[in-house]
Amino acid sequence: MEAQAMPTAPPRIQVRLLYGGTIFLSSFLLFLIQPIFAKLILPWFGGSAAVWTICLVFFQTMLLLGYLYAHVLARRVPSRYQIVLHVGLLAAALLLLPVMPGSFWKPANGEDPTWRILGLLTAVLGLPYFLLSATNPLLQSWYPGAQPYRLFALSNAGALLALAAYPVWIEPRIPTRIQDICWSIAFAGFVAFCAMSAWMRARTGLSKSSADPLRGQQIIWIALAAGGSMLLLATTNQLTQNVAAVPFLWILPLSIYLLTFILCFESTRWYRRGLFLRLLAIALGSVAYAVYDIQLSEAILVAVPILALGLFIGCMYCHGELNQRKPADGDLTSFYLMIALGGALGATVVGLLAPAIFSAVYELPLSLLLVAALAWWLNWRSGWPQRLLWAVVTLAIIVAVV
Repeated sequence: MEAQAMPTAPPRIQVRLLYGGTIFLSSFLLFLIQPIFAKLILPWFGGSAAVWTICLVFFQTMLLLGYLYAHVLARRVPSRYQIVLHVGLLAAALLLLPVMPGSFWKPANGEDPTWRILGLLTAVLGLPYFLLSATNPLLQSWYPGAQPYRLFALSNAGALLALAAYPVWIEPRIPTRIQDICWSIAFAGFVAFCAMSAWMRARTGLSKSSADPLRGQQIIWIALAAGGSMLLLATTNQLTQNVAAVPFLWILPLSIYLLTFILCFESTRWYRRGLFLRLLAIALGSVAYAVYDIQLSEAILVAVPILALGLFIGCMYCHGELNQRKPADGDLTSFYLMIALGGALGATVVGLLAPAIFSAVYELPLSLLLVAALAWWLNWRSGWPQRLLWAVVTLAIIVAVV
């Protein structure tokens, strides 16, 4: 643990550009490889929405492992060893390029693809994706200045750009294998930038104080992150499986999810608790009714806006509350670790547990109930009007979907 906090002057423009550029590039590559790799392997496994859900479970889990690595490194390992270890792993990842799956990963007829997909992703993409995932929290812990959380908004902007660029410009113009090779070249450039950031960290030698956050606060972080993650995956499933089989439709909910992170962590002016609590009550009820009404859920021009707006408001609430509960700079790796843990738990519930337990599709109603329960819990001390409001909202969701 780094014990002594030192006063930090505003970093020079070169340092801000280096750290910001490296974090932006890492998130851009992190989210760009998702559709590239999915397009490479989806035809092997039938191209169903369930295959993409399994991929999302892997990506969320690897994000969690990357954040755990960054947390342990920043909190338990001396600075000079942090740099040696991280640069060494980056060099090892270069040996795995290009990240191209071999044909021997193709499944046998009738085989459950789940574990083969997870094994393929781990073996071929695991280490590069792991290191990209660790970059955001690790470099923020190294950042020699105040307001590192704005770098989190910047990282989500890089992710959003990747999602927007892929279907509009990259996918229609560049063959998939060339996309993969170009991504591998860009990853090598990222390794160089990350090594320069590590060198800059070694030069500054600055440390930030850290303390273990309260357990109750950690549970709230996990629950809020899980709520946003479950809403994302459940809305994606509802759109792609029950509303419309449109190519790249899954990018819409993921883009909304990232946009809410950008808005909430870029500035506090975008999230107003009182306003979004009212909007959340309306949105949860509307989405629950849309799921209940079969004719409404199958009407694309109605269902897509309702689901998209419901996802936006729900994620704005979850991520806005996360931002308002963020800790001091020295605890940021713990904060990001809890966010990643909540995201992975939400993805596991929607992607693996719910399909195995329920014969019908209950992922979206469960997600709505979780967010309503969170609003009820976090506003319990606001008085009986708020308690009654969220009791009614929760009951209405249950009645609508049962």
